[in-house]
Amino acid sequence: MITIIPAIDLFAGRCVRLSQGDFARETRYPERPEEMAARFLEAGLRRIHVVDLEGAKAGRPMNLPVLERLAAIGGLDMEWGGGLKTESDLETVLEAGAGHVILGTVAVREPDFFRRALDRFGPERIILGADVRGTAVATHGWLQDSGTDITDLISSFLPALSEVIVTQIARDGMLGGADVALYRRLQDRFPGVTFTASGGIGSVADIRALESAGIPRVIVGKALYEHKIRLEELWSPNA
Repeated sequence: MITIIPAIDLFAGRCVRLSQGDFARETRYPERPEEMAARFLEAGLRRIHVVDLEGAKAGRPMNLPVLERLAAIGGLDMEWGGGLKTESDLETVLEAGAGHVILGTVAVREPDFFRRALDRFGPERIILGADVRGTAVATHGWLQDSGTDITDLISSFLPALSEVIVTQIARDGMLGGADVALYRRLQDRFPGVTFTASGGIGSVADIRALESAGIPRVIVGKALYEHKIRLEELWSPNA
């Protein structure tokens, strides 16, 4: 059964969603992050995906008080990303209550740092976040093309790497369905890696399509906030 991971994107301590990563196309929601997390947990969704958008812009963690409040709820298994560039950042976020940290741009620009993080904190806590256009990896908030193909990036961190979140930028926030073919190709090529699909989920049918393709995890964000998918429609996954 596919694991459903609801998303919380943070800006100024509030829940927001961006379309295709564009801050000019931001939608803010009235629910507080703690309220959303509690609702997700009540629905049986233990693992949640949290992105510190301010941190991503600033290059350092900016929403640690929110992380601490989320951790205080208890029972959540949080993966946290946004602006994490040093080992001190990783320590701070993990100590504040995150179960896993997501590294994207820094993994592309400083691969040795990413390898050290895998070695020090363990592959079960370090997740590669790969944002792609087609199969080309983008960095710096999706603004720059790294010139690296997703398969080459993943290969460069094997065999230590165990978890990868792949976000298809063109589909993010658009609710038009996931790039199932891409995730199937990646899962077939790297059977020892656990892939999480991100971008495009607009219905339960989109989730089922990924499940049928054998993709183990999926992030669901805007569809929940826009009530395209209701929590009661979802099944209780295991993280």
